[in-house]
Amino acid sequence: MSKKEIKFMITAFRDGFQSVYGARVLSKDFMPAVEAFVNAGVKYFESGGGATFQSAFFYNNENAFDVMDSFRKTVGPDVDLQTLARGVNVVGLESQPREMIKLHADLFKKHGVTTIRNFDALNDVNNLIYSGKCIKEAGLKHQVCVTMMALPPECKGAHDSEFYAKVLKQIMDNVEYDSVCFKDASGTTTPQVVYDTVKEARKLLGSDIRIQVHSHETAGIGALQYKAAIEAGADYIDLSLAPVSGGTCQTDLIVMWHALRGTDYYFDIDIDKIRDAEEVFKDCMKDYFLPPESRTVEPMIPFAPMPGGALTANTQMMRDINVMNRFPEVIKAMTEVVEKGGFGTSVTPVSQFYFQQAFNNVMQGNWKKIADGYGKMVLGYFGKTPTTPDAEIVKIASEQLGLQPTTELAMDIDDKNNKKGRKAAEQSLKDAGIDDLSDENVFIAAACKEKGIQFLKGEAKLGIRKNAGGDGVKATSNEVTVTVGGSSYGIKIENGKAIVDDVSYDYSIKDGISQTTSTPIQATSSGAATPVTAGLPGTVVKIVSPVGTQVSDGTTILIVEAMKMEVEIKSSVSGSVKEIKVKPGDSIVAGQELAIVG
Repeated sequence: MSKKEIKFMITAFRDGFQSVYGARVLSKDFMPAVEAFVNAGVKYFESGGGATFQSAFFYNNENAFDVMDSFRKTVGPDVDLQTLARGVNVVGLESQPREMIKLHADLFKKHGVTTIRNFDALNDVNNLIYSGKCIKEAGLKHQVCVTMMALPPECKGAHDSEFYAKVLKQIMDNVEYDSVCFKDASGTTTPQVVYDTVKEARKLLGSDIRIQVHSHETAGIGALQYKAAIEAGADYIDLSLAPVSGGTCQTDLIVMWHALRGTDYYFDIDIDKIRDAEEVFKDCMKDYFLPPESRTVEPMIPFAPMPGGALTANTQMMRDINVMNRFPEVIKAMTEVVEKGGFGTSVTPVSQFYFQQAFNNVMQGNWKKIADGYGKMVLGYFGKTPTTPDAEIVKIASEQLGLQPTTELAMDIDDKNNKKGRKAAEQSLKDAGIDDLSDENVFIAAACKEKGIQFLKGEAKLGIRKNAGGDGVKATSNEVTVTVGGSSYGIKIENGKAIVDDVSYDYSIKDGISQTTSTPIQATSSGAATPVTAGLPGTVVKIVSPVGTQVSDGTTILIVEAMKMEVEIKSSVSGSVKEIKVKPGDSIVAGQELAIVG
């Protein structure tokens, strides 16, 4: 028997960055590595999409479309560049109307993409039909996904080979596609289920349709999954490159090359050139803080399937607000959250919903606070979950969010929502004083909302994390937020001065506490007024209702970016906004008073 060549896509510059650095990597820092791997013979890259689109605006102070153009220029015209889309969510965390779904495909074609991998976290095929049609009409190749994970032990009802075959048959009957990917973002699917699934898929699809498999090493079995997939008939697998391989990322190309030695399968690569290119890559990334949890195999992941890309984004956030010590509790709490949520696949945005809800359960008490995304998911606003969510949780979500369960298609809901779509995005640009209503700016406003607007206004802040002299981590902007007594103070160190709320002060720092007279900071008394508090930790994005605004129950007071999502913080009473205790850019913690309504 002659050996079979196994082809691969390099994921390092999208999923690798997302899974290690929370997608907080500057394009100028990594593009030399891209060039090195092209010179080493790599012809297929994952180049964007997923969290990297939003993160460019949220944290990197870069235009994601410019990064896409730079990627294409670096690799030349012949390399296949693939991006990741989330069905009706495209590259955001909330669903979009049809016109934005179409615009996504057209713009990504315009900016150098050749293939879009398209998935739905709920495996609701209804969310893939129109998005797939738009991708094909734009002249792109459509790689449709079946999303996978292992259920926590003792859980049954979905996510076995029979379930995946059922989803694939629905795709084959309803969706336009060029190839099929089985995507396991948490790396938890057992190798046997991978084998059985790919084996059945090959029977259903025949020999001509490409089958590609994607997984992570978070649970330590990524290479075993890939070996099982190859033996079952997969043509392509996703691989990463050091220093963003293994752990929360994909298996390293060199590792998998080694695993296939002496078998009937091989990669058509010059391994010495790949090794040399990896050294270039390591040098490019040497200054970036490497979260230790991204480099480890986590034995708890099979019990709480957390994708690498979401895990490090959330741990970065938890470090920023000094609650990283609660991370093990949050991971443990995810088992119940997954079980009662209807078994949507733990991949963005559902993985974020799971984490948010687990975080709430740990920090505020079990099911005391329903996270907005999780609640809308169990109520049906993102599509049909694989199994019926827990009835009591549905009831709690309905009461807290003020929404009734629905079976209406997400796109139909969004098409009727006057806060979404092109007209709404254009209005948000105009309100911000932005005259350029290009397709790109409209899409940025729709997909990235207030953070996108901040970028376009030149107000975005750099939020990457680089090593500081060998003793830890620092923000590259030399900025910190100190919260004392419920009030937050932004401090920027610049040219030997401490700048606090735009006022410059001389400062000095010394060890110990000086025995000097000082005035204690007093918490603001709210009297009979009602405080508006943060349900989640995050960063203040926008004050919607300033002091003096008359509000009612449910009126949005401010917008907070939390765990990659923009969350509206609303008043629970009617009255006047008496005080705003934070400002845009402030880091906040769960339970913190943000405003006073009386």
